[in-house]
Amino acid sequence: MNDDHDDRATTDPATEAFVAHRNLLFTVAYEMLGSAADAEDVLQETWLRWVEVDPDQVRDRRAYLVRITTRQSLNRLRALSRLKEAYVGPWLPEPVLTAPDVAEDVELAESVSMALMLVLETLSPTERAVFVLREVFDVGYDEIAAAVDKSPAAVRQIAHRARRHVDARRPRATVSASETRAALESFRHALETGDLQGLLDVLAPEVVLMSDGGGVKQAARRPVIGADKVARFIVGGSGKATGVLTVDPTVVNGNPALALRLDDELDGILALRVEDARITGLYYVRNPAKLTRVDSETTLTLR
Repeated sequence: MNDDHDDRATTDPATEAFVAHRNLLFTVAYEMLGSAADAEDVLQETWLRWVEVDPDQVRDRRAYLVRITTRQSLNRLRALSRLKEAYVGPWLPEPVLTAPDVAEDVELAESVSMALMLVLETLSPTERAVFVLREVFDVGYDEIAAAVDKSPAAVRQIAHRARRHVDARRPRATVSASETRAALESFRHALETGDLQGLLDVLAPEVVLMSDGGGVKQAARRPVIGADKVARFIVGGSGKATGVLTVDPTVVNGNPALALRLDDELDGILALRVEDARITGLYYVRNPAKLTRVDSETTLTLR
């Protein structure tokens, strides 16, 4: 009796389909929300709705699951928008530790980069959902229309508008992981030695630094703009550090980054945007609530 039950449990088509597409669904939700914790909640909600469906009646299980995930993400995104308005200081996406080989998948690495995720923050919830599904996951207009409750014609217009908006703000050229690592290494050396000139050499003149302490950890309440101000802010901050500062390379969101520790305690994750071999964006996440996904790898996928 038990054996039959176990057999059924292992070959249950609903579970099988969900498990097969789980990493994809997480990636969709994460790109829409910029929060791994919220993406996990969305997956829970997706599962609860999916088990109420008869999988044999579903022609394309993957598309159906993406549709449920999109709807749940949109609900969550609208609620998050209100929370972000009350957030103390700049809101940065939650960094996730990814396998080093994610950086080789240029499309995936760019789509989850801190720089692009911040651009996506400037879209409306529906624009973001449409952009992510169309541009990142290559979902057809009819399928997106079903997910966001709009007509395919309306979805085409939203996609066009969102693409134009993102293209105007995204990094101008795709930078190789090795070019980013080189800039990162120069930055790391200058940071560890407190070398102000070394920092100025690797920072682009118009560099922007954003730090997210969530009102819990000290952080700049507004973006710091310009190489000179950013370099002085960094040197001043590291000079005030109480304890031994260590800076280690890591890979978050498919891109090279730095983990900063004080006396072996994680202080924050620093992601960066590189253009023409200089750093144009620095994103420092210190909010402890956003540092729970940097110890073990998260699997992200576009397929």
